[in-house]
Amino acid sequence: MNRIALLFFIAIIPALAQALPQAEAVPGGVAVVALGTDTQAPRADYGNKRVLVTQEQGQWYAVVGLALGTKPGTYNLTVKHTDGRRAQLPFTVTDKEYETQRLVIKDKRKVEPNAKDMERINADSVRIKKALSQFSDQQSVVTNFSWPADGPTSSPFGLRRFFNDQPRNPHSGLDIAAPEGADIRAPAPGRVTDTGDFFFNGNTVFIDHGQGLITMYCHMSRIDVKPGDLVQTGDLLGAIGKTGRVTGPHLHWGVSLNDTRVDPLLFLPAKTPIANSPNKNQ
Repeated sequence: MNRIALLFFIAIIPALAQALPQAEAVPGGVAVVALGTDTQAPRADYGNKRVLVTQEQGQWYAVVGLALGTKPGTYNLTVKHTDGRRAQLPFTVTDKEYETQRLVIKDKRKVEPNAKDMERINADSVRIKKALSQFSDQQSVVTNFSWPADGPTSSPFGLRRFFNDQPRNPHSGLDIAAPEGADIRAPAPGRVTDTGDFFFNGNTVFIDHGQGLITMYCHMSRIDVKPGDLVQTGDLLGAIGKTGRVTGPHLHWGVSLNDTRVDPLLFLPAKTPIANSPNKNQ
């Protein structure tokens, strides 16, 4: 259980467990902060990024993505209410240690790309950044997800990774092992914003669920949707594959919140403690 700043107290609210992601204020996690009971949604910003705000049982909550590089400490959420009031709400981020994973990649270019590969990688990065940084201002956002594929998790989020003994960025998603050709389905309603074949990610789909909540599906063998498509929970997106940088068929499922990669497991149903402010109308 994460420790909360002195202005907050821990409260178990079973009715919220099905609607909000699990609150785990750690690097790569999610902070869920109570904002008050305004008649209209307040605006909340963390750093220079606007964050998702949702309502449950008359209470507004900010759902804040925390980068894997976030240091333990107290951080402020800037809140602007519709009546003009402003507030700085503190929350505490505690430390979390992630395990190390070492993988052997047979295709050496996927570890040490050549100059032409780098041109493609740089172009891919521009598209990926654009897809993950979108913020569509919609009122209702579903944050309790269903699993996008059937199968065990083969690599959890946050692993410190070495490819062919060379250090690389931490694992920014959740890997689900499944046979090639198995279904990949939308975990929540949203709009497909981009699809394509990327150097590292292979065949990939991006879905915008609203207010900076974006999901990404990589290494697909087949893509069955196109940009602009509206999808509902359970709609078919494509099939499990082994395209891009992989050691075998699986789905790499990524969740991005306020342009920050966070642990997808936090968006699957589970009971959770919620950080409540004693000043409920702030």
